[in-house]
Amino acid sequence: MEMYGEWRHICVDMQRMFAEDTPWKVTWMERVSPQVLEVASNYADRTIFSRFLPPARPTNATGMWRAYYEKWWMMTAEHLPAEMYGLLPELAAFTPPAIVFDKRTYSPWIDGRLNAFLRGQDVKTLVITGGETDVCVLATALGAVDLGYRAIILTDAVCSGADETHDASLRLLESRFTAQMDAISTEAFLSSVSG
Repeated sequence: MEMYGEWRHICVDMQRMFAEDTPWKVTWMERVSPQVLEVASNYADRTIFSRFLPPARPTNATGMWRAYYEKWWMMTAEHLPAEMYGLLPELAAFTPPAIVFDKRTYSPWIDGRLNAFLRGQDVKTLVITGGETDVCVLATALGAVDLGYRAIILTDAVCSGADETHDASLRLLESRFTAQMDAISTEAFLSSVSG
């Protein structure tokens, strides 16, 4: 474990609204769930689940987020049952000791709470799983790099609803940030921390 320093697993938005029959369903989520589950089950005490929470109604959002939710009104809290914002049940079982961090934007870093929490625990490395590779995972990874963390993307534990931009995002993260980021398989990561 020394090779990563103090690390945490950030599991991005593995929620029912992305796994079940909604306009935001990410078909690949089912495919990556076993790898995410493996990391979370082995390291629940190091896992942070982020949850993307839409507002109650579009008028509660500001700026371009209002236009976004006017398009996706059916995903707001006024229309979607609250339980759909919850984690996949098999992941929710790990809370506690895993913790849940709610956010209103793609990035979990905007209000500073997550960074303050991690700094308080002297975390150096973030292992990132979840969805979507080309939206919230990308925002999580780039924000982590900006804040000085080492980011490790588990390539078989991230997913998107769009294959082309998933692949392009992984290529970007693997090739442009080599001094600050690694992209490896779940098996390779678990082998490196269990030894």
